[in-house]
Amino acid sequence: MHARHHRRTLLVGLATAALLAAGTGAAVADGTPAPAATPTGDGARALCKRVPRIDRRIDRALQRLNAGADERGSVARLQRRLDNAKAAGHDEVATYLQDRLTFRKSLVPTLEQRKQDLADVRTWCQDNAEGAAGSAS
Repeated sequence: MHARHHRRTLLVGLATAALLAAGTGAAVADGTPAPAATPTGDGARALCKRVPRIDRRIDRALQRLNAGADERGSVARLQRRLDNAKAAGHDEVATYLQDRLTFRKSLVPTLEQRKQDLADVRTWCQDNAEGAAGSAS
């Protein structure tokens, strides 16, 4: 199964490379460069439309991170696993879990900041016709 996975990855990579080569080859063949996709606005309308979904995702992530030790993905569960690894003398596992725990703990303030920023975006959207005024998405 391991070899099959590598073969499939290789085939997908080759197919992607072939498609990219064909796409750039066509642009070179007719002498016109492929147009660069540049944003025409700040995407405010699309962002305003996604605010409720983004807010729910942040809430779910924070709820999971702050849950108890019985919840997969929580800080408490990872802390318990780390404590168990240390108690069992599995130093390498403990080091790995400590690094994951440090990162997971750093997610909480980051997500809380995003939630505050998103509240400001929500207010802006309400005050600016859901981003429709003066911006292209």
